[in-house]
Amino acid sequence: MADENDSPQTSRDAVEMWFDPICPWAWMTSRWLMEVETLREIDVTWSVMSLAVLNEHRHDLDAAYRARMDEAWGPVRVIIAAAEAHSDSVIKPLYDAMGTRIHLRRMNDFDQVIRESLEEVGLPAALAKDAHHKKYDAALHRSHKRGISLVGTDVGTPIISVAGVAFFGPVVTPSPKGEDAARLWDGCVLVAGTPGFYELKRSRTEGPILT
Repeated sequence: MADENDSPQTSRDAVEMWFDPICPWAWMTSRWLMEVETLREIDVTWSVMSLAVLNEHRHDLDAAYRARMDEAWGPVRVIIAAAEAHSDSVIKPLYDAMGTRIHLRRMNDFDQVIRESLEEVGLPAALAKDAHHKKYDAALHRSHKRGISLVGTDVGTPIISVAGVAFFGPVVTPSPKGEDAARLWDGCVLVAGTPGFYELKRSRTEGPILT
């Protein structure tokens, strides 16, 4: 007979989200997923993908976006370097610190973003130098490829994987809260898990509402 003090074990789904810290849409999705984590039985692992990697062989980018992609290597390189030196547990705090500066404070100097973010989360300032070196690019490519391999090459960031199902997005603004967030999660998992389902899309008429 079971002890009356025994409580049933709750099974939690393992969820993984791939993000690039410079992507405002991924930032919106990450804030939504944090809300979902408080409302549904999920545990989220945070992993890096890269817009710079995604676009590195494209020759049709305009000069301004190409310059942005050249700068985009820095934050993801530093996150990879920090994780290798200090464990994956630093990925989410570092993402939060970088994202707050990039998306909420509208800081455009990624070197400053990196320096301040490392200081905020208590990581060595020396990691900032890795933003400008290719030492960790192989590991960055592996993390990026692992996410992209689940959904195909014609998508961007973010990517989410849950219970053997992976999908791009959701792309949503503003980031839903409360039961709205939970319902969106339930819907995403439902449609993404439907055999043969590939796409549900409409044109965006708003930019990211970050506040």
